[in-house]
Amino acid sequence: MKVSSLKLVDYRNYEKLELKFYDDLNIFIGCNAQGKTNILEAVYYAACGSSFRSSTDSELVRWNAPGGSISLGFQRFGVENQLDFTFYRDKRRTISYNGRKISVKELIGAVNVVLFAPDDLQLIKGAPAGRRRFLDMEISQASPAYYHELIKYNRLLQQRNSLLKEIRERRAGRDMLEYWNPQLAESAAKITAKRLEAVKKFNMLANLMQKRISGNEENLSIAYQIKGSENEPIAGNLKIWYNEMLTRSGEEDVYRGVTGIGPHRDDIIISVNGINLRSFGSQGQQRTGVLAMKLSELEFIRSETGEYPILLLDDVMSELDAGRRQQLLSFIGREGIQTLITATDEAYFDMQSVGRYFRVAAGSVAGAGYGKADG
Repeated sequence: MKVSSLKLVDYRNYEKLELKFYDDLNIFIGCNAQGKTNILEAVYYAACGSSFRSSTDSELVRWNAPGGSISLGFQRFGVENQLDFTFYRDKRRTISYNGRKISVKELIGAVNVVLFAPDDLQLIKGAPAGRRRFLDMEISQASPAYYHELIKYNRLLQQRNSLLKEIRERRAGRDMLEYWNPQLAESAAKITAKRLEAVKKFNMLANLMQKRISGNEENLSIAYQIKGSENEPIAGNLKIWYNEMLTRSGEEDVYRGVTGIGPHRDDIIISVNGINLRSFGSQGQQRTGVLAMKLSELEFIRSETGEYPILLLDDVMSELDAGRRQQLLSFIGREGIQTLITATDEAYFDMQSVGRYFRVAAGSVAGAGYGKADG
């Protein structure tokens, strides 16, 4: 998979921008707040239907403009395709795929990307929600059916939570839970089964990457932790187990007004040589673990879809030491992964003989060519 072109109109600080991408490294050099990350954000938005920096489309529109647009050209298995997004400050956006209007549900999986940004260094030591989001995003890109199930589960969860509050306020009877529990249990079982399958593959791939980065000195393991299973082991069918657990926790759920069991409460445990990285890992081990997981994302999506995704590296070179930078760039160069990189310092790429450099300044992008960007 390759992205071939990007056109932005009234997007962030770009009044108009047209770019042609190269199949290898596309390196965007410039000072902070010049528009480098906006380019990566636009590609990510086209793939995922949302920004990794903003929760509303109105924030993407250039100052004083009524609306903006993104057009992304990309190749999938050698076939050229195009995605077009138009968004406004005061009405809903539109999405077109090869000229046909589509919904976000139809968008997911059209373009696959892996993003590595400074915030991802919190993947290991941050809250469980970040690790769940990491897992859900990668599975969804490889399996749109999983994304649809996730939407269904979240809708059922919201409805059950609303019912719990009504029961607590004596505006509904507890017997109503008997209607919602089986539906939530069925959806939860499907999501958990897919996550368990994915984590098994991630565990193998991430460990291979960890060994490569650490010189075979470290073994990384990833385990999926199902909320409630530590006290009530899962003996058989996941759907039956979830239904039983939802029934048992009914009284406590009513008291709290939220559902305490389900995939929305699960976590991923990441360990190196048997040591929990979140609790006891050194900063160096945590950074290596995150890098290994990001590289395993690339391999996971390739194994599921048949093509490597587009790799987006947003200002992470300054967060990695020289050895990890070299490992990362060597891997993506060797595997031929199309990569878009932002950086403030060209020195990070001194050892690399390939890569096209773009100079970004004040919402404009100057030229491209092999070697260092012209000053």
